This record gives sequence, structure tokens and C-alpha cells, in this order.
Amino acid sequence: MSVQDKPRQQIIPASMQGMYDAYHFAPATRVGDMIWVSGQVGIDAEMRPGVGTGEQARLAFEGLKTVLEEAGAGLGDVVELVTFHTDLRGDMAAFREVKDQYFPDRYPSWTAVGTTQLALPELLVEVRAVAVAGCGRA
Repeated sequence: MSVQDKPRQQIIPASMQGMYDAYHFAPATRVGDMIWVSGQVGIDAEMRPGVGTGEQARLAFEGLKTVLEEAGAGLGDVVELVTFHTDLRGDMAAFREVKDQYFPDRYPSWTAVGTTQLALPELLVEVRAVAVAGCGRA
């Protein structure tokens, strides 16, 4: 099957429809088994940022999990993480502790980037990922 035979699918969980409508981006795009997940941030269902890096990381990973499930994959299928941090050195221990709860083994490739700002002034961390559906099966 060639790449032309694999349609591009937008992945939009119902809980993220408002973000899709307001900001015009898909939470994920799937082509074949490949899934590219847009940056997930640490906001709750009422669009309020979590308090501190740990809580924001947890909310971002829960968002990642939701998008992947909607795309027919799971956290075990993640092959690459890219994370953005407004205090890369200061918050890394708290972030890594949460990350390791979601990825306790078979770690994906990971790049952490320090940045001066994210979409909202209260945001401390953003997580984006690439996954290959089905590759996480042991």
C-alpha cells in the first residue's frame, strides 16, 4: 500500500472540539499507523491551568492519552516526545517524576526544550508526541 492509499485523518476528541473550533488545529493527525499529536498543555476541563509543574504535566499527559486513545493508540505507542518548559532546569525533576508515571519503561525518544513563554502566561509545560499505532504491544 502506498502513502497515497493512506488518507490523512484529523483526530479530534469531543473534549477538544472547542479548541479545534477556536484555534483551528487538530489535536492529532493520523496517516496510516503514524500519529502526530499537537502540543498538550496543563489545563483542566474548564480551561484552567494546573497549579505547578507537576499538576500541569499530569494534565498534559492525560490530554496526550485522550488524543491517542481517540486515534486508536496508547501511550505505549509513543516513539517520540518533545517537551517545552518555561523553567527547564528548575522544573525538570518534578516534570520527570510525572513523565515516568506515564512512561515507566520502554522510554520513547525525548527532547526537552526551554522556552520563554507558552500560549498562556500561566502555562509552564507543553508536551507533543509522535506515535506508531500498534508498536507498543509487548
